Amino acid sequence: MARYLLHAVADAPIDPAIAIAISDAIAPVARIDVRTAAGQHVTSFTCPRDGADRAVDRAGAVALRAAAAAAIGAAPIDLVARVAPTTPPALVVMDMDSTILSIEVIDELARMHGVGDAVAAITERAMRGELAFEASLRARVRQLAGLPVTALAELATRLPLSPGAAAMIAALRARGVVFAIASGGFTFAADVLVRDHGFAHAFANTLGVADGALTGEVVGPVVTAEGKAAVVEALRAEHGLTAAQVIAIGDGANDRLMLAAAGLGIAFRPKPVLAAVADGVIVHGGLARVLAFVE
Repeated sequence: MARYLLHAVADAPIDPAIAIAISDAIAPVARIDVRTAAGQHVTSFTCPRDGADRAVDRAGAVALRAAAAAAIGAAPIDLVARVAPTTPPALVVMDMDSTILSIEVIDELARMHGVGDAVAAITERAMRGELAFEASLRARVRQLAGLPVTALAELATRLPLSPGAAAMIAALRARGVVFAIASGGFTFAADVLVRDHGFAHAFANTLGVADGALTGEVVGPVVTAEGKAAVVEALRAEHGLTAAQVIAIGDGANDRLMLAAAGLGIAFRPKPVLAAVADGVIVHGGLARVLAFVE
């Protein structure tokens, strides 16, 4: 019989009353398992479905997760739902800003250039899906014209990783998983992650430079939402993988197509527009939650 798997993950053991509330919300449930994974507490629910009555598909898994989320309210629990059986990951494609990194690089550059408020406002609207990404990026980059390139080098020395990022990357790379960046951010930051954390591929935007300062232009095509999804497809083909072997992780509206192209799409501390369509949503924990989601 077809079935869903839903994992509820928290930093402390999940209250049995909450587990019952989840079970009631996603019934019927055939089995509940409690375990630890990567130092986190996991309660897993196996939910059989009669395919003759109700299709068992990705949309159904997302709806199952949403029902469980409504049942737990504000409890500090993160959720993922998938169609079973699942496949171990072989490729992880990640957004960079506010995903691998805990900052938006363009906002940091803008603050260094004295235009922080104007750029941050555009960034926020773009991540909520209120502005077309490419147009918003070019508008923000224009605000950076004249910023010395030494500012990029200085910022590159202090790029902060999101909580759990290093542990998650190291643990999955130790299993042979390939990591890639597909970002609407900038190559100078992605290059640091390739060097320091072993990303095998990086796709990002190049800032124009002349006479030691930014020109306010992006060189070459912009990495758009469609471009991110194309990266997933291209890398999957290059490595000879099925979609089920691919995880995509992002935080904003620009990541929707990328998450849809992967077998498992995870929204990390996301904007509502992305959380609504993701297989897994991480709000309370760090990126180490991914390890519990896939074990």
